[in-house]
Amino acid sequence: MLGRGAQLLRFPAAVLRSRAGLLQREYRSAYSPELLYPNSRADYSGREQGQDGPLQNSCGTDIPIGRLTVTYCRSSGPGGQNVNKVNTKAEVRFHVATADWLSEDVRSALITQHQNRINRAGQLIVTSEVSRYQMRNLADCLQKIRDMVAAVSQKPKQPSKEEAELRRMRVESMQRERLRQKKIHSTIKQDRRVRLD
Repeated sequence: MLGRGAQLLRFPAAVLRSRAGLLQREYRSAYSPELLYPNSRADYSGREQGQDGPLQNSCGTDIPIGRLTVTYCRSSGPGGQNVNKVNTKAEVRFHVATADWLSEDVRSALITQHQNRINRAGQLIVTSEVSRYQMRNLADCLQKIRDMVAAVSQKPKQPSKEEAELRRMRVESMQRERLRQKKIHSTIKQDRRVRLD
């Protein structure tokens, strides 16, 4: 009588390989880089299929994944013994001064606004440990970079004449109220003094 493992040996190796290939092609994690970073190739070089240019994201900035340095290490977040065994914390870094996929004004704004995230070598470091899964943490890091680039790319809105006048009136009103409260406080202090006449 043959065991279950012996019956598997009856299948030809080619059939087993084709079934394994089908299973691998059908399964795609919801957190795979292809879905987190759509239209990118399997080598994650940051270029779309059939194009020579880098991939564009939703905020209009080209972020080539091939120029980012991605590392994983042990997380300090929740997860019990899992955090002592698995490298789930994602760390993404890139050199800001040589990032030619960003314009010069965006690079200078990133350097001035995010000084605490830039190391001595000039690399912007973004980390994430919100999840127990590497891909979710990588997606969170990429989203943080997109948000930072989008925030420094926005031009400050110029106020209209009505808004400027309203702001000036509010400032004057606050100044008047501050001086009035100061005068009230001063009279209270003067009334408390003991007069020796």
